[in-house]
Amino acid sequence: MSNHTIRLTLARPDFALQVDLALPPRGITVLFGPSGSGKTSLLRCVAGLERGQQALIRIAGQVWQDDSQQVFLPTWQRPLGYVFQEASLFDHLNVQRNLEYGLHRAQSGLLRDRSTLRISLNEAIELLGIGHLLKRRSTELSGGERQRVAIARALASQPQLLLLDEPLAALDHARRQEILPWLQRLRDELHIPMLYVTHSADELARLADTLVVLKAGQVVAQGPVAQTLAAHDPPLLTGDDTASLMDATLRELDADWSLAGVALDGVAVDGQALPLVWLPWSPSPSGSAAIGQRLRLRVLARDVSVLTAKPQAHHSSIQNLLPCVIEAIAADAHPAHALLKLRCGNAWLLARVTRRAVHTLPLAAGQTVWAQVKSVALVA
Repeated sequence: MSNHTIRLTLARPDFALQVDLALPPRGITVLFGPSGSGKTSLLRCVAGLERGQQALIRIAGQVWQDDSQQVFLPTWQRPLGYVFQEASLFDHLNVQRNLEYGLHRAQSGLLRDRSTLRISLNEAIELLGIGHLLKRRSTELSGGERQRVAIARALASQPQLLLLDEPLAALDHARRQEILPWLQRLRDELHIPMLYVTHSADELARLADTLVVLKAGQVVAQGPVAQTLAAHDPPLLTGDDTASLMDATLRELDADWSLAGVALDGVAVDGQALPLVWLPWSPSPSGSAAIGQRLRLRVLARDVSVLTAKPQAHHSSIQNLLPCVIEAIAADAHPAHALLKLRCGNAWLLARVTRRAVHTLPLAAGQTVWAQVKSVALVA
């Protein structure tokens, strides 16, 4: 399966959007950056709602726009689903009728026959857990329920690409936490690629497979999410959001202490696997965890400190100790702090320490240290 190609320019009053992207055929690509950086404009060009110049947009092998060949498919001919910040449901219809509206594209003959799409709609209803809502009017739904219905409606037409423009931005924190697991389930169980716009560090950490960072219309970074976050200087996430993402494998469950021991994937130092990292673990209502299960971890920079000599673990309440090498020392947002970029085998950590500590220890690039990780969050 070939990569998707998105290449275009688009003039804006304050900047010119210029992108040249080759995106993987599966998973979630997160478009990340500050407001006004061009994220939504890029999404609208892919959807055909705006027309980029010098453009080539090829999705799943199908050309949606190619200015060199004078090809431009209008939005209604592009097999895509689009989910906006607001759910945009029809208030005079119940959920079932809103979902059936998503099937109308089947009648155009562009997609599969209607019976096949019906099965797809049923699968979307099950995946998003909205079967009990079908008879309700959309005005009777919570914000999170409305967005789940909107996503199911977008999936009903069997899109080759799903576009999501800050779908959680209008929700409060509780509703965002409610819907994020459903988005993770869609990512893990469907093969439909997604372009997802956000400026939320939490959504990025939990959902992104690939990260594209935009600033003033320019792509300043792109690639697999953990590598892109680690490679970018200055860090893309700032303040309390400054963090590292790491892939791991579940190796051990300690029911006595409600802890899980995980091994950082593919990481070794001098041929030896790093010690297990321990994190809080609660059994899932849907079933027990499986040893060997793949996980994604987030470690906040504020939860990492460094030692110049290996401590005795039984002398410290911090149980996660990793041998690392300081790759770089950079200024942080506050003048009292510095950020250490640490390489632990093939994984990366960021540690926030004081500039005074850098001076008095002293710390330098290339130095071997021990990272103490106070807290690890399981995000996927």
